[in-house]
Amino acid sequence: MKRLVIKVEDLVTKFGEHVIHDGVNLTIYEGEIYGILGGSGSGKTTILRELIMLQKPHSGRIELLGHDMMHLTYEERQRVRNKWGVLFQFGALFTSLTIGENIAVKLREYTRISDSLIDDIIAMKLKMVGLDVKVASRYPSELSGGMVKRAALARALAMDPQLLFLDEPTSGLDPISAEQFDHLIVQLKRLLGLTIVMVTHDIDSIFTVVDRMAVLGDKKVVAEGSLEEVVRTNHPFIKEFFGGNRAMVRRKHGK
Repeated sequence: MKRLVIKVEDLVTKFGEHVIHDGVNLTIYEGEIYGILGGSGSGKTTILRELIMLQKPHSGRIELLGHDMMHLTYEERQRVRNKWGVLFQFGALFTSLTIGENIAVKLREYTRISDSLIDDIIAMKLKMVGLDVKVASRYPSELSGGMVKRAALARALAMDPQLLFLDEPTSGLDPISAEQFDHLIVQLKRLLGLTIVMVTHDIDSIFTVVDRMAVLGDKKVVAEGSLEEVVRTNHPFIKEFFGGNRAMVRRKHGK
């Protein structure tokens, strides 16, 4: 029986009087790649932001790595934050810092390790995501979109997290780069024993990377489970999403 890593119960999200989520429930287990799917405006990224404490829900309960995330002290919040890494949709690298300096930000802020060891960690993380160590001295503006994603992923891995959160990781990448990035995610999960939560609408990622998923619709989770379980759900959004031409091609050729 796999350990439950994240449990979301009866989550309600409001912006003023506008309700985004009205009773969302999620269960995420150790060692899986869990996808959060849904149409535009369904609040996929909002849920991710709530999980990583960038946004506070109106009500509900979030349990993460055994912690009640709604009732933590400031010190507890900081300790829990160091147990996860985040890759934002467009990388969100600091443009005024080199790639190496970006990767080292949390290492310098939350540890007391030497500069030489930090340099070693930077080199190791760059190699881990398939980038040359020389990239450390370059700035984000000097890299391609795919390299920025990989550099941002290296930064997310800097503190050896247990959890990795990815917001639309293949967005903006060409098909070849997107496929390579999907393979990298799977390799890292196996190599590091990560639990990965991924917001995505990329059909290829859903069919080749995701182990289990939740589909948002009608302000709730309308289906949760494996791909095979989800596609059997009789909901209009699921029928439309997985019945489209691209999805049908993927299903025809297998996962």
